Amino acid sequence: MTNLRLLAPFAAALALGLAACAQPAGDAPKDGAATEATPVTEGAWTLDPAASRLAYVSIKAGEIAEANRFETLAGSVAADGTASLDIDLASVNTGVDIRNERMREIFFQVAENPKASVTAKLDPAAFAGLAVGQSLTRPLKATLTIKGMASDVETEVLVTRVSDDRVTVVPTAPIIITTDMFGLTDELGELRALAQLPSITPAVPVTFTLAFTRS
Repeated sequence: MTNLRLLAPFAAALALGLAACAQPAGDAPKDGAATEATPVTEGAWTLDPAASRLAYVSIKAGEIAEANRFETLAGSVAADGTASLDIDLASVNTGVDIRNERMREIFFQVAENPKASVTAKLDPAAFAGLAVGQSLTRPLKATLTIKGMASDVETEVLVTRVSDDRVTVVPTAPIIITTDMFGLTDELGELRALAQLPSITPAVPVTFTLAFTRS
């Protein structure tokens, strides 16, 4: 049940990754084994779900930390920099069946709200010079929407050109998301009561690894 707050973070995390694939430039690429490759600005990019991960840590009773994740993600970055990421809320995995059920039915209410979404508008030209083996650190601003409520999220991500047609994105630090960002405080309280816990921390750190391949 402590997992409920995860929805916000994970969504934020997802958004971050997308932006990383085409965010405004600032500093030059870090040293790396630069090789000539097709510019990142050519074509669209699609999330590789098998190689991507979105996880968060929930804390209950003030001191018990538990790892959670979402199993199903989908996303893309168009050639014009339009980025989107969808998180299947029914795919939440807390490691406990009854908790998964409560997260789906009480916290996320997946029957009416099956997905959380992240959107961002990026500047593809910022990554035009990224060569294979090089990395860039970029700020990211995206909009995360959960159960019809949207909230802007800002962070920093590390983008690496793994190969000609593959890019990975990871945050430089965990992203902290709170239930009040998405009006989920009451749902969190309901989960706490059902679990008979003294508390469930309303803020969670989120981490992710997003892999994109050229479409």
